[in-house]
Amino acid sequence: MEAQAPFSREEINSTVWEVPEKYTRLKQIGTGAYGSVCSSINEKTKEKVAIKKLHRPFQSEIFAKRAYRELRLLKHMKHENVMMISLSIFIPFPFSLCLFVPSYLVMPYMFTDLSKVRGCLSEDRVQFLVYQMLCGLRVTPFLSQDLKPGNLAVNQDCELKILDFGLARSTDAEMTGYVVTRWYRAPEVILNWMHYTQTVDIWSVGCIMAEMINGKTLFKGKDYMDQLSQIMKVTGVPGSEFIKKLDSPEARSYIKSLPRFPRKDFSSLFPTASAQAIDVLEKMLVLDGDVRPTAELALEHPYFDSLRDPEDTREPEPYDDSHDNDTLSLDEWKRLCFKEVKSFVPFPRRDSKRKNTLTMSQ
Repeated sequence: MEAQAPFSREEINSTVWEVPEKYTRLKQIGTGAYGSVCSSINEKTKEKVAIKKLHRPFQSEIFAKRAYRELRLLKHMKHENVMMISLSIFIPFPFSLCLFVPSYLVMPYMFTDLSKVRGCLSEDRVQFLVYQMLCGLRVTPFLSQDLKPGNLAVNQDCELKILDFGLARSTDAEMTGYVVTRWYRAPEVILNWMHYTQTVDIWSVGCIMAEMINGKTLFKGKDYMDQLSQIMKVTGVPGSEFIKKLDSPEARSYIKSLPRFPRKDFSSLFPTASAQAIDVLEKMLVLDGDVRPTAELALEHPYFDSLRDPEDTREPEPYDDSHDNDTLSLDEWKRLCFKEVKSFVPFPRRDSKRKNTLTMSQ
């Protein structure tokens, strides 16, 4: 936790911010139900950072549990391609349990997100960005189910971080809510047809990769049924082996009633992509989640041979989820949050071995 220092106080969009004086030029860049995010300059290091203020973390047991889980996950995600509290935590009060509010999290600032990057991207950029998505997913101990361009922060040098836990930047009016989530959501999740695993996120990566190559959303369904119809016009309608896996009788009947769409030729869908890029897409965009590769297996594809670094794909650390299903009192959740803040140690940044000369503006 950051040592106590002189604090300054200012109001930004009707929210009072109390931050150490070294953080200047605060500007709101995002807001949500659980917090607001401002960009700022650390005058001591001259580094631009993002500061998140948690909204009323101890308003109720539900809010407190979420604050605790966010602190736990952000501290756990020690990887360059996942947004984490790598810099600091601070509170504008004397550091004691009775006054404790875990108000502010300091994280690296990211220039924009993929939802604001328009048009087709060159293949070397697509390759590098998809590689980083997979590296980030490799170390996450949970299913995202919400991976979309607006939750992928990028810098001018093509550095990417997966945003989650309510930390996504604000996006354009069109790119919000369930509509955009549906466009990138795996078919097995859309109607809860069957059990699903972390390959639901691989489907999302495939959709995002396809969009970066062609410059437009691959499956832009008007509703859930239209979304599924658009998906199957590309993947083909599945056969009896897949239908047997479906838990829902209604889902089985629905699939059987569909016209027999054949699987489309991906080389015609993505005429500018290389053979290896098309092979990656074909493996990710498979209707049956059991057949899709995990992030670990996807990273072994030859498409990523020029980028692969053992440090990027290291084994994820075990995540302690012992309190995730607990029903505790407000004071107990507060005590757990206090413990997390006290034990916080900044994440040491390593010198990346990636030989990256790419920029988003080239």
